[in-house]
Amino acid sequence: MTLEFGYGNAVQKVEVPQGNLLACLQANPMAHARHGQEAVRCALENPIGAPRLETLVKPGMKIAIVTSDISRPLPSYDVLPPVLSALESAGIPMADITVVFALGSHRCHTEAEMRRLVGDAVYEQVRCVDSDPHDCVHMGVTAAGTPVDITRVVAEADFRICLGNIEFHYFAGYSGGAKAIMPGVSTHDAIQANHRMMVCPDACAGKLQGNPLRADIEEAGAICGIHYIVNAVLDEHKHIVYAVAGDVTAAHRVGCAYLDNMYRTPIPQQADIVLVSQGGAPKDANLYQTQKALDNAKHAVRKGGTIILIGACPEGFGSARFESWLTQAPTAHSMVERIGREFQLGGHKAAAIGMVLENASIDFVSEMDPDLVRSIFLTPRATAQEALDIALAKYGPDATVIAMPFGGATLPILEEC
Repeated sequence: MTLEFGYGNAVQKVEVPQGNLLACLQANPMAHARHGQEAVRCALENPIGAPRLETLVKPGMKIAIVTSDISRPLPSYDVLPPVLSALESAGIPMADITVVFALGSHRCHTEAEMRRLVGDAVYEQVRCVDSDPHDCVHMGVTAAGTPVDITRVVAEADFRICLGNIEFHYFAGYSGGAKAIMPGVSTHDAIQANHRMMVCPDACAGKLQGNPLRADIEEAGAICGIHYIVNAVLDEHKHIVYAVAGDVTAAHRVGCAYLDNMYRTPIPQQADIVLVSQGGAPKDANLYQTQKALDNAKHAVRKGGTIILIGACPEGFGSARFESWLTQAPTAHSMVERIGREFQLGGHKAAAIGMVLENASIDFVSEMDPDLVRSIFLTPRATAQEALDIALAKYGPDATVIAMPFGGATLPILEEC
């Protein structure tokens, strides 16, 4: 059977023997009733676990709306107008509303970037600011010892609304919900304390119950106080196809369930060999982006198996810190140990690769220098076909194969789970 995997602006074609192929995973086909701002308005008109937003706010309240920064795919320019309209209908003047970009560990925005994120009309209506990790209010400490230090404009608001998109997150389970507060508008120390738990086995994609890192996020959100959320689910083109509004937990869980219906893909068993790509350009521009497909693929491979990661990566690593963690590590496991002591943005993705290597080997089909690839504990292969042929010879004629042509969007789940 001929399968195609996006590779930059081209494709890698692979002949997989039909008898060896367990599954070729694709997003589940779904018909979406609404899109864009219409989906957001519908969510606000039909909140989950809470009354309508306009009945909860009163004139005189200072409102903080926390939304995603430029590193996230949320189209805030589509989410904010219906939210602001609801607030305006309740008599809230635009002067009493502040939009806060949740930076987490990321850099500040330029004015042009802020304007692009929210749209010209919103930018000219309301105050827009970045979260400030150096001007925070200490609001408490979680049971796990994470300080709840929240940027002042959010901590001192009378009413907090958190926006976000819901997608699988490789150690928080899902994005969205209280994640806008922790790590969104928190300090470096708080993020370090929370994210050190990423090495826990239950801190993984698609898992909420029993995920200690997610539980810590939600406890921090409860200590701070989140009065309302508006979360969106996006399709593979990053367009809104569904939205939820209301209670921070109840609404978030409904959004997670919708995402599951779109992107959870059942597999009968874990395979000896997993072929995975991000789907080509621009998603495989560098290894930093391509890692997302690798992290989903780890759920499809058996212990001792091989993941064949297919990504052109013409830009190389894509992050200086990510590169330094990988190239300076004496062993793959040392990165896993290091992240438990010292969380660093960029380093966390290197540690995630180290965690995959604890269970499986990784063959890498890319444009990166083969010696450089070997130095970061991966095995370079010239083509996906070559990599598969070598893996089939290694595991024998009955070797099982799972293919993931859009690995960043599909989460393999064992059927018995």
